[in-house]
Amino acid sequence: MIHYPAINPVAFHIGPFSVFWYGLMYLFSFIACWEILTLRIKRSGFARGFTVEQLSDIIFYAAVGIIIGGRLGYMLFYAWPSLVAHPLSLFKVWQGGMSFHGGLIGVILALGIYAYKINKSVVDLTDFVAPVVPIGLAAGRIGNFINGELWGRVTDVPWAMIFPNGGSYPRHPSQLYELLLEGVAMFVILWLFSQKRRPRGAVSGLFLLCYGLFRFCVEFFREPDVQIGFVAFGWLTKGQLLSLPMFILGVGMLIWAYRGKTACSNI
Repeated sequence: MIHYPAINPVAFHIGPFSVFWYGLMYLFSFIACWEILTLRIKRSGFARGFTVEQLSDIIFYAAVGIIIGGRLGYMLFYAWPSLVAHPLSLFKVWQGGMSFHGGLIGVILALGIYAYKINKSVVDLTDFVAPVVPIGLAAGRIGNFINGELWGRVTDVPWAMIFPNGGSYPRHPSQLYELLLEGVAMFVILWLFSQKRRPRGAVSGLFLLCYGLFRFCVEFFREPDVQIGFVAFGWLTKGQLLSLPMFILGVGMLIWAYRGKTACSNI
C-alpha cells in the first residue's frame, strides 16, 4: 500500500478568498491548450483555416461550454433529485460537481455556435481542438486526486491508497488511472494521429472512441457514485452508461470519415 500524499486543496489565499488547486488546474489547461493550438496554427496546414485571432474566441466559447455544460450535466446526470428539490443548487458551483459528459455536450454546442458565426464547419473546429482536450482531462484528474475525491474501489494491489474521505480500506487510485489513459495516452494517440492528413471528422471520431473506451474500462476500478450506485446488471455504472454512446458515435464518425474521405487535409 502507498501512503496517500495529502495535499491541501487550497493552493493559496488572496485576502479572504481561497484559490484551489482544482481551479488552477482548469486555468493551466486553458493556457496550455492556447499555446499548443497557437503553435499548430503557425504551422502551415495544421489549422483547418483557423487563425490566431480566432483562437481567443474558440477558447472563450469552449470555456463557457465546459463550465455551463459540466455543471448542468452533473446536476442532470448525477444529482437530479437534488436539482428538483433545490433548483438553486445548480448555481452552487463552490460545492463541487462537474460532469465531463455534460461539459463535452456544452463544448460541442458552444463551438457549433461559434462555427456558425464564422461560417465554418463545426467538425473542422472539433478536429482542430480535439488533440489538446486530453490536457484538460489530465489536469482535471490531478485536481480530483489532490481533492481526494472520485477514488477507486477497495483493493489489495500494492499501489492502493487510503483516501481521507474514502473510509479505512485501501482503494484503487482511479484518478491516476484516468490521468494516464484519458490524459497522457489519449494525448499521444491523438497528437500522432493528427500529424498526417486525415479526412474531416476522423480526429473527432478517434477522440470519442478513445475516451468512451478508456472511461468505460476505468469505471471497473472506480467507486460508483454513492447516490446512484450501479445502474444495471449489478456492475454497470452511470459513467459507463454515458461513455458507451461516445464509443459507438466515435466508431460511426470514423467509418463516415474514411468512407466519404471528404476534405482530407491536415488539422
